[in-house]
Amino acid sequence: MPERRLASGQARLDAILGGGLINPSVALIAGLPGSGKTVLAQQYAFANGTERLPAIYLSTVAEPLSKILYFGEALSFFDPGRVGREVLFEDLSGELDDDGLTGILHRITARVERQPCSLLVIDSFRALRYRGVGERDFEGFVHQLAGHLAATGTMALWLGEYRRDELEGCPEFAVADAAVLLATEDSGQRDNRALRVLKLRGSGFRSGAHAYRIESAGVRVFPRLSDVDAGSYELGERRATSGISALDELVGDGYWPGSATLVIGPSGSGKTVMGLQFIYGGAKLGEPGVYASMQENRVQLERMIGGFGWDVRERAAVLRCDSPNDIYIDQWYYDLLETIRATGAHRLVIDSLGDLAAACPDEKRFREFVYALLNHCSRAGISVLLTYESAELYGHTRLSERGVSHLSDNVILLQYLRNETHVGRALTVLKTRASRHVPQPHEFDITHDGINIKAPLKIV
Repeated sequence: MPERRLASGQARLDAILGGGLINPSVALIAGLPGSGKTVLAQQYAFANGTERLPAIYLSTVAEPLSKILYFGEALSFFDPGRVGREVLFEDLSGELDDDGLTGILHRITARVERQPCSLLVIDSFRALRYRGVGERDFEGFVHQLAGHLAATGTMALWLGEYRRDELEGCPEFAVADAAVLLATEDSGQRDNRALRVLKLRGSGFRSGAHAYRIESAGVRVFPRLSDVDAGSYELGERRATSGISALDELVGDGYWPGSATLVIGPSGSGKTVMGLQFIYGGAKLGEPGVYASMQENRVQLERMIGGFGWDVRERAAVLRCDSPNDIYIDQWYYDLLETIRATGAHRLVIDSLGDLAAACPDEKRFREFVYALLNHCSRAGISVLLTYESAELYGHTRLSERGVSHLSDNVILLQYLRNETHVGRALTVLKTRASRHVPQPHEFDITHDGINIKAPLKIV
C-alpha cells in the first residue's frame, strides 16, 4: 500500500517534509504567538477539506473562534463558501470550562467517531494545560487522545505556544509523530522567520532553518539553499560572448556556458557597464538574460541603458531592481529563479555581490547562498556575472573578502590608473578555468558604445 501524505498546499513545504506529513499521524506545530501557527494550520485545512471528509478546526481558550474566523478571511486561500461544508470550525472552550479534560476528550472522540475527517486541528493544544490541570492528568489525557486518534486513523495537527527549549519535557512532543517549529530569529536590524522540522517519524526531511514569510496567500516557505538541486550537468561547448569582442579574446573566446565570472573594481570603474554589455550582447544573439540590480533604481538603470543605445524594451533583457534594505535573501533567491524560468534566461548578472551580502549578515550562510546559486546556474547552463565593489582605487592587495573568488571560473579586475595628467582605467583577467589567458593589464575607455579595450599596458 503506497504511503499517504498530507499536502500543505505549498510544494516547497511538502518537499522539506519529505513529501508531506505522514497521514495519518499526530503533528505538533510549535511557536510563540505571532509565528504563523494558525495561518499554517488553516492552509492545511483548506488544502485538504472536502464535503465527504471535511477538515475540523477546534479552538480552545487561547484565541476566540470569532477572532480566528475574522482574521482568516483576510487570507486569499480562506474561502467563506467552504466554511461549514468542507472546513468546520468549532469552539471547545465550553467543555473545558464545564468538564475539564474529561469533557474535551469525550467531545473530540465522539466528534471523529461521528464524522471521519481529513484533518483535525486543535488550536491551541497547550492552552489545555491550564485551568488547574495537574501534570500527571494532562499526560494521561495526551496519551489517551493520541491513542484514540491513531485507532480511528485520524490525521491531527496540535498547535502550541512553545519555545524550542520547552519542548523536550512535554508529553505532547514525545507523543507527536512530527514536530515543526516556527520561530523568529534576530538578525541585527531585522527579524528573520525560520521553520525547522524537529522530528518526522517514518520519513526523511530537510534539516536546518528554512526561511518563511507570512503573506496574504499564507505561510510561504523557502527551503535552505544548500538543499536546492537543479539536476545533472548537461553543458554545451558553445561559448557565451561577454558583449565585448576584445574581452572574449582575453578569456579564451568567451565564457563557458554555466560559468561564473566575478568582476571586481572600485566605484565607477565600469562594473555595471560590463554587466549590461553581457546581457545585451546575449540579447542580440537571441539569448535571454536577467539583470538583477541592487546598485541602481529602475529609472537610473534605464537612463544608463538608453545612453548606450540599447533598447530598454528589449524582451530578451529582463531587469530586476531591488533595494538591499528591503530584501530577504532566501525569498529573493526563489523569486529570481522564477524570473529565470519564466524568461528562459541563459545569462544572469548580479550587481552587486556586496549589497546582497548586506542582506545576509551571517557570513557562513552567505557563502552557502552563493554556492547554491552558482551551482544551480551551472547545472542549468546559465552563465553568471557577479560584480563586487572594492575599496581600493589604484592598487589591489586582495580580492573578494566574501570568499567568492575561488567559486568563480573567471575573475576580472578593474582599477584606476593615474599619471601626471589624467586618471585612466585598466582591466586584467586574473583567472580563467579551462582556458588559456595572460594576466596582463589592458587600458580601456567607456564610450557611448560601452567598454572599449585598448592595447596592453607594460608591466614595470
